[in-house]
Amino acid sequence: MSEPLAEPILYEMHMHTPLCQHADGQVHDYAQAACQRGLKGVIVTCHNPLPDGLAATSRMRLDQFDEYLDLVDRARADCADFADVRVGLECDYMPQLEPFLADQINSAPLHYVLGSVHPQLPEYREAFFDGDDLVFQKTYFTHLAQAAESGLVDALSHPDLVKNMYADTWQLERVFDHVCACLDRIAAAGVAMELNTSGANKAIAEINPSPRILEQMQARGIAVVIGADAHTPERVGEGFGQALAALADVGYRQVSYFLERRRVDVDIDTARQSLRGVTAGQTCP
Repeated sequence: MSEPLAEPILYEMHMHTPLCQHADGQVHDYAQAACQRGLKGVIVTCHNPLPDGLAATSRMRLDQFDEYLDLVDRARADCADFADVRVGLECDYMPQLEPFLADQINSAPLHYVLGSVHPQLPEYREAFFDGDDLVFQKTYFTHLAQAAESGLVDALSHPDLVKNMYADTWQLERVFDHVCACLDRIAAAGVAMELNTSGANKAIAEINPSPRILEQMQARGIAVVIGADAHTPERVGEGFGQALAALADVGYRQVSYFLERRRVDVDIDTARQSLRGVTAGQTCP
C-alpha cells in the first residue's frame, strides 16, 4: 500500500491577475494549479495601483482597486472546495509614497503585503539613477531596508532584482558590505524576505536572492517566504522543492507564510512532504 500523501501546507505567495496588464489566467486557474501541486492555496498579490499615473502600464488603475478586491473575494468562494484563496498586494515602495501606501494598505482586509522595489521602472530610474550603476545598486538595497522599516509590509520581494539590470557587469562583492548593512536593518525591523523562484528565468539565472545573500539572511534570523511570482497559472509553485533545498543548504530549518498579516512558520522537512501532490479524497477541478 502506498504511503498517504501529506496535507497541503504552503501557499503560492506571489501571483498576479490580468488586472496588472502583464499576466494571464483567472484566479480560479491559479488556485487549481496550486491544488494540483500540493499547495494549500494562493495569496493573490497584484501590483498595487499608484497615484498620478505612476508606472501605469504595469498595474491596475486606482479605480480598479475595489474590482480587484471583489474579484479575489468571488474566487475565494468559488474555489473553497479545493483551495484557500486570500487577498494580498504587491506594493511598490519609494520613500515619497509611504503616506499613500499606508492609506491604501489600511483600506483593505489584506492577508499579506509584499513590499517591492522595481528598479527597472522608468519612473524609478528617473528619480534615483544619476549615471553611476554602483550608486544605483546601493540605493536599491537602501530602499529595501527603508521599506522594511516603514512598518507597512510583511515581506520584501525578489531582494536582489537589481542585479538583472546589470547582468554583464554585476559583481555582488562591490556592494556586499552595503547589502549586509541593509540586511541588519531588515532583521531589526522583523520583516521577512522572499525567496523568488522566478529568478531562474532572468538574465542572471539564479533564485532571488542569490545563495550568498540567503546565507547572510539566515545568519541574521530573517524569515523567508517562497513565491514563484506567477504571471500564468503554469508557473504556480514553480521551483518550490528547489527553494526549500536552497534554504536547508544555508542552514534554515523553517519556511514561512502569512495569513491575516501574521507569520506562520513551518518546518522545512514537513513542507517538503506536503508538496508530494493531491491528498487522498481531494479533487482539483
